[in-house]
Amino acid sequence: MAHPQLWLLRHGATEWALNGRHTGRTDLPLLPQGEEEAKRLAPLLAQQRFARVLTSPLQRARHTCELAGLGSQAMQDPRLMEWDYGDYEGITTAEIRRSVPGWTVFSHPCPGGESLAQVQSRCEGLIKDLLESDGPVALFAHGHLLRCLAGCWLELGARGGALLSLSTGSYSVLGFEREQRVLQHWNAPVSFA
Repeated sequence: MAHPQLWLLRHGATEWALNGRHTGRTDLPLLPQGEEEAKRLAPLLAQQRFARVLTSPLQRARHTCELAGLGSQAMQDPRLMEWDYGDYEGITTAEIRRSVPGWTVFSHPCPGGESLAQVQSRCEGLIKDLLESDGPVALFAHGHLLRCLAGCWLELGARGGALLSLSTGSYSVLGFEREQRVLQHWNAPVSFA
């Protein structure tokens, strides 16, 4: 069996994404700008045949998938939910650092939320399942979760996601070079048509 590719598709812009507020489980809609970002993915994705299309259950990811043209193929997978930020939901990193200097989601806990180890476990389980796919897989999800997934893909663990910036409405592709897992594309913007 050929090695699958994982296409990581971050949802379009939301109000909180634009102002840097941690948006874990709060189910925010896309802004008009986010809808446009999602629509710009459609021509690119139409050129690819996907063996599977999975989306986070949250509306910002589901709606991005629909606007990108893959909604009819999509199955929801709760493992693609964003990091549960607990007490830090809706708060910016700058606000958190007033009481916890140097805080990052990759290096410090989220009281009342998920630990890095829990997120890594979700990502590793998902990767194990996706390696059995018989072709490319499209994954519509969220910034921190997709960064952690890429870190795990590269065998750096979820903490490796700290090294990878990811914009709204972008696509990334994880694949193989021979037997080695690699980044084939990362944080690629889709140009205006």
